[in-house]
Amino acid sequence: MPDHDRRALRRVGTILLGLMAFPGCASDVPPGRPGPRPAATSLASVVESALDDATRRTGIARSQLELLGAEAVTWSDGSLGCPQPGMMYTQALVPGYRVRIRAGGEVLDYHAGRSGPAAPCPADRAQPPLPAQDT
Repeated sequence: MPDHDRRALRRVGTILLGLMAFPGCASDVPPGRPGPRPAATSLASVVESALDDATRRTGIARSQLELLGAEAVTWSDGSLGCPQPGMMYTQALVPGYRVRIRAGGEVLDYHAGRSGPAAPCPADRAQPPLPAQDT
């Protein structure tokens, strides 16, 4: 095989290895144009999913649940205010939501990001969101 063919094969191999190592660089979206984003979650949809989950989790009828609060918040990191022991999280501010529901004698605290579902956060792990900023 001639040297120029070997060099070409090596270049192709190097490019393929680079694309495998950095999959975010291999995109069918032209440079400078935004790619697809996760669907944004609204506060209303987070409240609905939290109420549905609270009904399933507690067995209490939805009409008997009390919505204590629902708000857009900023979480201090990727744990969304509900860190699990031994886990590491993205250290960046994360916009999201917090929903609190009274189910009988129990208060359920739901945390969510703007592009993900609400998840219940046990009281022993729940951390408050960052204080609201006046704009």
